[in-house]
Amino acid sequence: MSFELVHFERKAAGKKDISHLGPEAAKRALDFHKSFDIYEETPLAALKELSKQLGVKGIYVKDESYRFGLNAFKVLGGSYAIGNYIAEKLGKDLSELPYRKLISEEVKQQTGDITFISATDGNHGRGVAWTANKLKQKSIIYMPKGSALERLENIKAEGALAEITEFNYDDAVRLADKQAGEKGWVLVQDTAWEGYEDIPTWIMQGYTTMAYEAYKQLGEVKPTHIFVQAGVGSLAGAVQGFFAGVYGEDRPVTAIVEPNEAACIYKTAKANDGKIHPVTGDMNTIMAGLACGEPTTVGWEVLKDYSDYFISCPDYSAAQGMRVLGNPIGEDRRVISGESGAAGFGLFYEVLTNPSLLWIKEELGINEDSVVLFFNSEGDTDRENYRKIVWDGLYPRP
Repeated sequence: MSFELVHFERKAAGKKDISHLGPEAAKRALDFHKSFDIYEETPLAALKELSKQLGVKGIYVKDESYRFGLNAFKVLGGSYAIGNYIAEKLGKDLSELPYRKLISEEVKQQTGDITFISATDGNHGRGVAWTANKLKQKSIIYMPKGSALERLENIKAEGALAEITEFNYDDAVRLADKQAGEKGWVLVQDTAWEGYEDIPTWIMQGYTTMAYEAYKQLGEVKPTHIFVQAGVGSLAGAVQGFFAGVYGEDRPVTAIVEPNEAACIYKTAKANDGKIHPVTGDMNTIMAGLACGEPTTVGWEVLKDYSDYFISCPDYSAAQGMRVLGNPIGEDRRVISGESGAAGFGLFYEVLTNPSLLWIKEELGINEDSVVLFFNSEGDTDRENYRKIVWDGLYPRP
């Protein structure tokens, strides 16, 4: 288990258009989410005491464990994609379908019965199931082998037909796609491939609500660095696209973080040959939400043109991140972060406290003037494992 890094030099020409993820598009997504009865802006934790201890100017953590009572950010993408799908089906703009209108009997009568299907490690599927349930529609959710039973039960509680399969994540996606094609169901997946890109793009746009909120909460504070974790790359692409759209060439240095066992984006960046380089097999990592072997095409197109660093890290750094965030210094806000949610922060903390990783700190240009932004993408969505890590010290630093 190791820390590995790839650096991409910034290019001035030939970049992917990111206007669909920029501030105007993000404002449209935010307006949609604001129409939800339970919408509340999730907190941005300013860890001032930890900043002093680690020798940086500022550490900020956008805490998505509060999102819509679902303990993760994923519902932002699933709901926005389903909303756009229905709007398109009805020949309307999504701005004409706020949440109350979307869940109305009038809209249900116009759309008829729809079955939404997806593959998930837990958080995305729960968001899809929650949205389908509110719309009085059906959902079917497949989960990869090894998924936590708590996450399965949370999905079933939203009215979905859900099961843990014998497949890894990517094969579970293929199963869902096959079922959708054969039975006329609607696949709502946050990974994309040739011929399936509209819904994954809407999902990424939905995620920009989180980035837009964080930007507004920061006010005049401009981050110098952003660490964001990646599974297929939809979250990372959305965050990267938004902040590149806001700041242009003066954007923060961005590091995309993945687990060693599922570092498909790192592997693709390292090869840098214009091809996607998947990871196959079981991908045994505690970062279940990042255990994805194939980058999404719509995310990778953004990341390869706008990101600076791609980093692969061991499980213990995420575990350490969970412990540090959950046990703050002084008046710092406590952040309950799951295994995937702590990936970016855990990597950062390890780099700043492990002398053998000084080379990464220097490579990233982190110093006393650095202002670093993180996205805690999930809370303790698997509470049993959270306690084993934070209480019992599972996956200790070597």
